[in-house]
Amino acid sequence: MLLTGLCFVSLTIIVKYVGTSLPAAQSAFLRYLLGLVFLIPMIRPMIEARLTKRQVWLFSLRGMVHTLGVILWFYAMTQITIAEVVAMNYVNPIYVTIGAALFLGERLATRRILAIAVAFLGAMIILRPGFRELGPGHLAMVFTAIFLGASYLLAKLMTGEVRPVVILGMLSVTVTIGLAPFAWAVWVPPSWEDVGWMFLVACFATAGHYTMTRAFAAAPVAVTQPATFLQLVWAVLAGWLIFGETIDVWVVIGGTIVLMAVSFIAWREYVLNRRAVTPVTHATKV
Repeated sequence: MLLTGLCFVSLTIIVKYVGTSLPAAQSAFLRYLLGLVFLIPMIRPMIEARLTKRQVWLFSLRGMVHTLGVILWFYAMTQITIAEVVAMNYVNPIYVTIGAALFLGERLATRRILAIAVAFLGAMIILRPGFRELGPGHLAMVFTAIFLGASYLLAKLMTGEVRPVVILGMLSVTVTIGLAPFAWAVWVPPSWEDVGWMFLVACFATAGHYTMTRAFAAAPVAVTQPATFLQLVWAVLAGWLIFGETIDVWVVIGGTIVLMAVSFIAWREYVLNRRAVTPVTHATKV
């Protein structure tokens, strides 16, 4: 999880550094297009999956909403601080939790409802509407969280039907296709330096998802989730040291509150799942 945080913060720094040299949609497209090289090991499982029309439709829908979220995220990186982007990213699991209750029939216990309320309080502390001017970058991050939350919800719906490698591969393919027309509409000739930076972003993104998967396999989510707080610490330091961004105490406080609420939800889900699969004392152990 420490390596995961470093990978995700590193790609955030690169996108911030490249800045407005490329339009947001084009930067996002190049990141996914160049990242297709990592799909090579996934080609065979994707072919063998023999997806149904329903599954193809769901994957296409996920690609559409994820495409919008990615474009908005790249745009937000050019408008607001790295710390704000990272802190507001923490809200994504909250939308997933709410969506699971509304569309998948999952039960929202009182503790989860309170945790969601606390998370939104943290988000309001980050944004502080009425106390400062909110720019298009802040609005972009709000919708980024909503769209990516919907994407993760669709992924959760598919986990019981196809292998994780197929879910990841189909996301890369559909998002690349979805980004293509947006990139074409604003296309400017990229320099080799820009292409190199976007390939590095693809490398860090792939590495981050891989190390995160390894972390989830090695330890309970109750252990791994709090480590994501370091992403906010590194983002604040990077913004201050590299880009000269002011350290906003309210962003740090709000991000910490959101992360605590998300960590509580993740811990409760882990506890409930463990109870569901742990046999009683007299049952046969496997």
